[in-house]
Amino acid sequence: MNATDVRQLLNSVLLYGISPLKRWTRPGKPTAFVLGLSTWKDFITYWLPQYDVVRKPATRWQFWTFVAPRILSNRKAAVYVWGFKHPPAIKSFCKTFGIPFTRMEDGFIRSVALGATKAPPLSLCFDSRSLYFDATTGSDLEAILQSYDFQSDPQLIERAKAGISALINSRLSKYNTSRDADIAAIYGPQTRKRILVVGQVEGDASLQLGCDRPINNNDLVLIAARENPDAQIIYKPHPEVLHGTRAGQTSPYAVKGFAQVLDQDITLADAFQTIDHVYTITSLSGFEALIRGIKVTCVGAPFYSGWGATDDRQPVPRRTAKRSVEEIFAAAYILYAKYYDPIMRKEITFEEALSLLGWMKERAQIANEQSREMSDAVDIDRAAIVRQVLDILAPTKQFDVENDENKTGQLNLVGLK
Repeated sequence: MNATDVRQLLNSVLLYGISPLKRWTRPGKPTAFVLGLSTWKDFITYWLPQYDVVRKPATRWQFWTFVAPRILSNRKAAVYVWGFKHPPAIKSFCKTFGIPFTRMEDGFIRSVALGATKAPPLSLCFDSRSLYFDATTGSDLEAILQSYDFQSDPQLIERAKAGISALINSRLSKYNTSRDADIAAIYGPQTRKRILVVGQVEGDASLQLGCDRPINNNDLVLIAARENPDAQIIYKPHPEVLHGTRAGQTSPYAVKGFAQVLDQDITLADAFQTIDHVYTITSLSGFEALIRGIKVTCVGAPFYSGWGATDDRQPVPRRTAKRSVEEIFAAAYILYAKYYDPIMRKEITFEEALSLLGWMKERAQIANEQSREMSDAVDIDRAAIVRQVLDILAPTKQFDVENDENKTGQLNLVGLK
């Protein structure tokens, strides 16, 4: 134990001692203790403007010697954790003392770049029960789907229908690094039923909590091939697997004897073309297929399964309501997820976030093309130029953005810091 740890321990003893007095007299803005967030995720401060945000590692030592005594001395405190990266005792502590406890996770339209590249999100989910991908217990999203009176809110359903159409037409997804492709040339002539198997990041919490038995991507391919012996099976590995940003994944090439493996990162919008049936474990891509009218088989239990819209292999007895695709979309994308504009620094709607994401992707593509042209003439780091444009997303940087209307398609970034 070093000197800093000793001071923190002594200070915690003092705070524990005076907490009964301070708890009822603490003035000012409430404090949100944000635990388990990677150091680069400093964007969270802007998502919680109603709080003074204090970030700490989600370790037992930090919680019991720093966070807990301060919570006990501040009745307006709240605790936010990223996913499930925290000791279980923290949630029990909050429940015992009536402290609001909220989990956070990336939303359904996240960013241009992958999360593994440290790109900040345009969308986050905040959940007081669990998280949307946790099938072991109910989440706030599941509660909305189970109990919301959609029939009494026709405006919401119309908004969902328009949102589905806009999302499909935008060709956007949760991540948007993928390239457009000539899918007819890749898939070849369609002479039989065509099935797309959507891979995920193995070891991800959505698989651990959304599937009641161990199933990996290659297992999913074999299930699809076994159940559809006369079909063309196409396997799309997760982008992070193709980009090599996640280790410890099963090799897609181990199932080349059962499926055509897509070895390039193509957009989901292209991958879904001419597809008759999608197999997934718990991937959000399954829902993106569902909104396109494609049959979806869920081997696990994602948030959109169990409502009568999918072919389900893992029942969720809690989910007794029957929901349409539009109702599921309205619950997840409009009522549940939150959206934030990192340039204007304000909360926005789903529709505004989708428009902003489309603009960001367009500008990133322009920067990519311009850097290609420049690299033909001089020796430059083209990836660095693209990253500079993608930094528009970073809420820790200030930008003055001018949308040049001189028909050149240029992006002017003034005052990059």
